Amino acid sequence: MQASRRLSARATLIEYAAVAAAATPEAQVFLGEEGDASYASLFARAERLAAALWRRGLRPGDVLAFQLPNWVEAAIVNLAASRLGLVCAPLMPTYRDAELTFMLNDSRSRVVFIPGSFRSFDFPQMYASLRGALAPEPLIVTVRDASGAGTRYEDLIADSEARTAGRDANDIPWPRVPLDSVKLLLYTSGTTGRPKAVLHSHETLARALLVSAAHWNLNCGDVVLMPSPVTHATGYANALELPFILATRTVLMDRWDARRAVELIDRFDVAATVGATPFLKELTAAALEAGSSLDSLRVFACGGAAVPPQVVRDANRALRNKPAFRVYGSSEAPYVALGRPANDMDDVAATTDGAPVDYDVRIVDSKQQQLAPGEEGEIVVSGPSLFLGYAREADNDGCFTADGYFRTGDLGRLSAEGQLTITGRTKDLIIRGGENISAKEIEDALHWHPQVAEAAVVSMPHERLGEGVFAFIIPRPGRYPALDELLAHLQGIGLSHQKFPERMAVVSDFPRTASGKVRKNVLRTRAAQIVTGAANGSIDS
Repeated sequence: MQASRRLSARATLIEYAAVAAAATPEAQVFLGEEGDASYASLFARAERLAAALWRRGLRPGDVLAFQLPNWVEAAIVNLAASRLGLVCAPLMPTYRDAELTFMLNDSRSRVVFIPGSFRSFDFPQMYASLRGALAPEPLIVTVRDASGAGTRYEDLIADSEARTAGRDANDIPWPRVPLDSVKLLLYTSGTTGRPKAVLHSHETLARALLVSAAHWNLNCGDVVLMPSPVTHATGYANALELPFILATRTVLMDRWDARRAVELIDRFDVAATVGATPFLKELTAAALEAGSSLDSLRVFACGGAAVPPQVVRDANRALRNKPAFRVYGSSEAPYVALGRPANDMDDVAATTDGAPVDYDVRIVDSKQQQLAPGEEGEIVVSGPSLFLGYAREADNDGCFTADGYFRTGDLGRLSAEGQLTITGRTKDLIIRGGENISAKEIEDALHWHPQVAEAAVVSMPHERLGEGVFAFIIPRPGRYPALDELLAHLQGIGLSHQKFPERMAVVSDFPRTASGKVRKNVLRTRAAQIVTGAANGSIDS
């Protein structure tokens, strides 16, 4: 299926927002929020923030990072970045010292927006500890910070408003921002352990959103629930971008709570949401418990991690509109397969990821030769929503075919009817609740522990999150490290908690190939056996 040319982006995000602010100024963009979240209010605050950043020297092409929860302020920061032609670098709120030091230095971020506090964690204190480790040293702006110390988001907007009082416009010469310029720098875990910076333009991201909305029959005024973090590709696109591009409305959740989600869906007549497997599974259970069939919900696009067919079947049995279906994509190639067509109630929704939409998808063998329908191979893709490439040129090596198709590293097959089914991964990644986690990054951190001679990290089955983190450890002679000791070590060096191993096994050696390479496939099988109780931790036999 090919999308029509009319679905291409015609403007930058701030230009879409300006049109909406003029046409429907009082319409509320974010529902259930305290204060004014209308198009006019959001647009005005974004321009004031952009003006404040301009006066502090930020110019088109500079990088603006934000490590914010699902708060309205994130949308205003994103709009301000669009006004100035800045490149946005969303950073997950779970990231800590190790990830932040690398990402902020790698992106050369000029400014970072952070919470004053979120989930009882003191973000300003963490960033204060990073001083001296960041170059260039970015301006740190706190959001919802009652301390009054440092540079506050609210003060930037108030100062800019005071400067422009009594005038129709401020004195900033707003730059013209080309649609093909870089808009988004999004870090994703790579197989080398070093995160890769995915680059998207104003065009690529908007195209993906418009195509998916058309395929799912989303329209102006439809309400979208967004529990996925706005610093993740899914949350960023559907919460911060779609309301301005398509005039949908958003209900934000900064903490996932399935019972609360049921209340919000019924209260605001939510039509759609996008989320990973745990969200769908828990939402279904909560709806059944509440005696609700979520009558307004038409779309639950489920992806980001393995989606067992029964999870989709259970949801569609419990919910009136049978809204659940699987989708496939990545930060590099958003929304490759968009699930079953509307009103198609056969088992395609549960057993495949649907037909590719607006992408050319091939299944190839190790020699990059295209395979016949039904045969398993690597998925390579090309299309107008494909990313521009990785920021570091070296990261692009080997990631594209000779004719420009992106090598996803995922395995799958295309049926004769054109349905795509993901069957596995060639990349050594763990997908925990929809988040990519690099096994090598964790291994590198574990190797610093004095009791660890060698570590091998693999995925393990996790009932709620799809995959968890399992560490196999070869100890140094005479040592026997405990899991608690390893976790304390990882916390001490600033690794984020979602990367902590949940299970471990101490072994004398790893299964290896003739060349000495660790056979991760064997370890994954053994980890699954240990988790399910089918084996003990030993792999010595």
